Amino acid sequence: MTLLWGITILWAFSFSLIGAYLSGQVDDYIAVTSRMLLALIIFLPFWRPIAWRKALVMMATGAIEIGLTYLFLYHSYHYLSVPELLLFTIFTPIYVSLFADLFARRWPKQLWAPAILAVAGAAMIRWTDLSENYWKGFALIQAANACFAFGQVWYRHQSQHNPLPHRTRFAWFFMGATLITGSAMLALADWHKLPVTPLQQGVLLWLGVVTSGLGYLGWSYGSTKVNAQQLAVMNNMLIPAGILVNVVFWQGQIHDWPRLALGCVCMLLALWLCRQPTTTTAPQRTK
Repeated sequence: MTLLWGITILWAFSFSLIGAYLSGQVDDYIAVTSRMLLALIIFLPFWRPIAWRKALVMMATGAIEIGLTYLFLYHSYHYLSVPELLLFTIFTPIYVSLFADLFARRWPKQLWAPAILAVAGAAMIRWTDLSENYWKGFALIQAANACFAFGQVWYRHQSQHNPLPHRTRFAWFFMGATLITGSAMLALADWHKLPVTPLQQGVLLWLGVVTSGLGYLGWSYGSTKVNAQQLAVMNNMLIPAGILVNVVFWQGQIHDWPRLALGCVCMLLALWLCRQPTTTTAPQRTK
């Protein structure tokens, strides 16, 4: 759980970095593919040939969990305001719980209460008025949420019987993510919006190597060490963390501190409800 908290804090900074230095200045598809390519580069030294079925599974996991997630996410910006987009990401814990139940072949029971409580807490923090024409954007962001949740649970499920070190798996993981985002970039990118300034390049380097590369490695490894309830709830802890980082480091404004506090209490309560030890037996090999 400590590792997931650390990655949550790390990812909380990325929203402000993207909003301040990349959004509207660097093409979305170029930015996303750059991040995936940089992450792939740091894992290439750990690449080694594996059975083609395992290779395809890991590439598919990366393509879904990161590649498709980002493609749906960035496309949803054409239909949603930023507050709407953030609001609609609160459903991710529900998808995590759903896929965990499907992979475990069980009827949903205890998993749903913490996930729904986490969604309620995030909704208190991020609730805002909705525009009239948001259904298409809503569908896109739910597709992003579902892809991210499915990838997390699928990776966690694979870890029960995959002896490969995480660093080797992630070489294949980011190959899949780079392949799908790179294809989208070639088809849809605006090549007039390249990262031309040292600041933009530095931010992309940080986001690619640290936030995407090391961040997703840490999150995926951490997901194998907690139960599905805890993983579901932790998906929404990024919302209050991102708000606090924006306030402290980028002078953002919070107009309703009581609502923020109440939402955080709900999510912490959700974590308390799912405090029982993990039921997943993951490989204990040193990575």
